[in-house]
Amino acid sequence: MTVSVSPNGKNCYESSAPSNEVLIATANGIVSLTRPAANGTWSESRRMLEGKHIASIAIDPASGEIFAGAHNGGLWASDNGGQSWERRDSGIASDNIYGLNCVQVGGELRLYAGTEPAHLYVSNDRGRSWTELPTLRDVPSVSKWTFPGAPHEAHVKNIVFDPRDPDTIYAGVEVGGAFKSTDGGKTWTELSGFYEDVHRLFTVPSRPDQVYMATGEGLYQSADAGKNWNAMPLPNRRIAYPDALIVMPTQPDLMFTAGASSNPGQWRTNKDADSIIARSRDAGQSWQYLQNGWPSHVRGNVEAMTMDAYPGGFALFAGTTDGDVFFSNDEGEHWINIARGLPPVSKSGHYRNLRDEPVAAH
Repeated sequence: MTVSVSPNGKNCYESSAPSNEVLIATANGIVSLTRPAANGTWSESRRMLEGKHIASIAIDPASGEIFAGAHNGGLWASDNGGQSWERRDSGIASDNIYGLNCVQVGGELRLYAGTEPAHLYVSNDRGRSWTELPTLRDVPSVSKWTFPGAPHEAHVKNIVFDPRDPDTIYAGVEVGGAFKSTDGGKTWTELSGFYEDVHRLFTVPSRPDQVYMATGEGLYQSADAGKNWNAMPLPNRRIAYPDALIVMPTQPDLMFTAGASSNPGQWRTNKDADSIIARSRDAGQSWQYLQNGWPSHVRGNVEAMTMDAYPGGFALFAGTTDGDVFFSNDEGEHWINIARGLPPVSKSGHYRNLRDEPVAAH
């Protein structure tokens, strides 16, 4: 099976065996990393959709069809493993695609796409046509949605599903909050009790009422499907700006997060995100920072992390704004760098904040 690493796409795959191809979303297309067999050496094999800043990738586990959303570049699909691509965003008003995810509903694939400005769309024909779910913008806070970087438009960054019911959807808006629908997106409830700069949401099949969240000021957990939230503090705020968040599907006490020691506004001054990965084995009550094989200092931010779960174990992939990709297949105990010098793995213009040239706020 092929899995993907992208800032705003599908970030947990369940495979029958360790995957030997991973697609990395970058600021200049998709990079494929492959290995000849499990425990083989990873290497770059090809590049796709070059010239497009890929924000999100989702792969249909049943068919292998690949969907990719681009910043100011529309939505693309490939049904032949990335050999050729077709633009599929008819009905989407914006070509700035952020969040992307898919879910099986009976025998049908249902695909969701979030955009900037913050709108949410659904497709029942593999992206060939799209319908907006407009009531997401009927929630009370919509007039306050914004984003620090120009043009200060919020976006739908993350979309996940209740494991019991594909009609129950959680959508995260950056910056705006988290919202829940129990009827396939026809109506929405605004959730509360957390910092509204929502980066990542995560649900777990074995504990479907548990919902996890990463925000620009920390991590949160809900034990009652989003009604109430509790903070999950990270030690010493070593990660002050978390983004990635993953929970092991079959071991829900085991989770990982990653992020920077400061926020993107500070990156523009110090040119340093100083990012790291942390692991919890007790459902977020305590955390350990992982450093075996992780460099003592990583300047770029970890803006995408994916889990490939398979019988007997799982692998983790983490991509940074400096174009590095790290890999671990022993629960994060050890890390190796499997790609260097790729185009940035970056949400929007975050990678520019870490460069020397003057840039607008992002």
